[in-house]
Amino acid sequence: MIEEKVKDFINKYNLSGTFIVAFSGGYDSMCLLDILNKSKYDAVAAHLNHNWRGKESLDEAQNCFEFANKNNIKFYTETLGTEIEKTETAAREARYEFLKRCAKKFNSNVVFTAHNFNDNAETVLYRIIKGTGTIGLQGIAEHRDIFYRPLLKVTREEIEKYCQENNLEPNIDSSNYNTNYKRNFIRHKVLPLLKEINPKVTDALNTLSEIAKDENILIDKYSPQNIIEASAIEQKRIIYKILSSYNLEYDKKKIDNIQKFISENKGSKSGKTISLTSDLWLLVNNKKVEVIKKSEKNPLEIEVTNTGTYNFEEYIFSIEKIKDNPQIFPEDSEFKAYIETDNINFTLRHRKDGDKISPLGTCGTQKLKKYLNEKKIPRHEKDKLILLCKEDEVLWVAGIGLSNKIKVVDKPTHMITLKKR
Repeated sequence: MIEEKVKDFINKYNLSGTFIVAFSGGYDSMCLLDILNKSKYDAVAAHLNHNWRGKESLDEAQNCFEFANKNNIKFYTETLGTEIEKTETAAREARYEFLKRCAKKFNSNVVFTAHNFNDNAETVLYRIIKGTGTIGLQGIAEHRDIFYRPLLKVTREEIEKYCQENNLEPNIDSSNYNTNYKRNFIRHKVLPLLKEINPKVTDALNTLSEIAKDENILIDKYSPQNIIEASAIEQKRIIYKILSSYNLEYDKKKIDNIQKFISENKGSKSGKTISLTSDLWLLVNNKKVEVIKKSEKNPLEIEVTNTGTYNFEEYIFSIEKIKDNPQIFPEDSEFKAYIETDNINFTLRHRKDGDKISPLGTCGTQKLKKYLNEKKIPRHEKDKLILLCKEDEVLWVAGIGLSNKIKVVDKPTHMITLKKR
């Protein structure tokens, strides 16, 4: 029974708390949500209206709301703006970002999507056609990050039967029959032809997926982890893993382009980036290759008007008077500095447009942006830096350097430090 498969899946991963369910209102997600609700799990129906099909989309959203309301299930919905590109990739990215927001909103670390056994077979076939390599043959991951897929061992036929037996009335998305979409073309055109060769082609593709998973575990056991030092063949495999781990679409051309970018920039000290999605980049420098996420600047500002300690995000900033001359002054890279000032009137914050600094040991001021570039600070780290400022004048970039404006001329008056709580 599907109910037992879902319960076994939840027990397998020891899941608890609030479950976010990606709820389109179609057969798969309605089946899953109904099972969770009847099994007394705390679930939230999260519906994203892609806003592609006018009244049909609105009717589907209403049907989702009515189902949730009738069954006392918490319901949350958003509608995409018209600026979102109407492509499978853009819709997919928007959908996962929406689900992440839902998880944060409802304080959950579990998001269920209702991908099923047939979906996995179609994904494997799609990746074979695109030439995505053996990692792609693993198909849809059962679990990645906060996303879980409890119906991957359940066939579409079983799901439709459940909905019929439980008198459910799912949405029927007309776009699912539009063969202009590649996956629909595979479902409605390619697989029926393959079934003429092997009636159990869906089972065969899922078996291939399981074999690929086992073999990739074995290969990974002996694969290098440092992509900079890896051979060209090994680099490609690591790139496959990186893209796959973020559930990103890829093909051989994309892998080759990324590998070329790594080769050309692996000597960079400050690092170079290549875009993976609208908010993900791959950073390459002479030490590492890593995926970085777009981060919004935190507008937090803390006034520092006296000696003592101040909480700033996960850090503690302190400014204390000192009496004796220190024997050794800290390096710029230390999160500690001695300063000379007779007026404590500062602000702790992140960088802003127009910030300037008078670097220690130089004459005059320069833009903070130029200063950080000269210090070889990677772009994605600049907005995370914590600054001690006076208006738009930066006096200390914690862990990077001090300004002439508060340098010690005669005798240090205070010590400033920044450390994690």
